[in-house]
Amino acid sequence: QVHLAESGGGSVQAGGSLRLACAYSGFPPRTNVMGWFRQAPGKEREAVAVIYSEDGATRYADSVKGRFTISQDNALQMNSLKPEDTAMYYCAALYMGPSYGGWDDSRAYRYWGQGTQVTVSS
Repeated sequence: QVHLAESGGGSVQAGGSLRLACAYSGFPPRTNVMGWFRQAPGKEREAVAVIYSEDGATRYADSVKGRFTISQDNALQMNSLKPEDTAMYYCAALYMGPSYGGWDDSRAYRYWGQGTQVTVSS
C-alpha cells in the first residue's frame, strides 16, 4: 500500500526558511516523478516543484524559482519565504502522463500525502 507522509511544516516570519520532507513507502523509491503542490484557503491546488527520478531534472513554479529547491529525496528547501507562500503543502508521486494533464496539474498525480501546513507571517 502506497503511503506518503509530509513533515517539516511550521510557522516562520517572512524571509525565513523551512525544509519539508516526504517519507514514502509501498512503491519503488524511484517513481517517475515526485513533487510538491500547495493549496491556500479558497484557492486551487497549485504546483510548487517536481523532480524527475530518471535524470534529476526539476521544474518550478515561477513564484518560487530561485527561492525553493527540490532534491532527489523529494525534500523541499524553502528560503526567503513570503506571506503568500502560506498554504498546506502536499507531497505527490507518480505522474500518470499528459493525458491527465501537465507536470503542474494536480490531477495528473496518483499518490498524495495528507499535507503539512506552512504559515509565513509578515
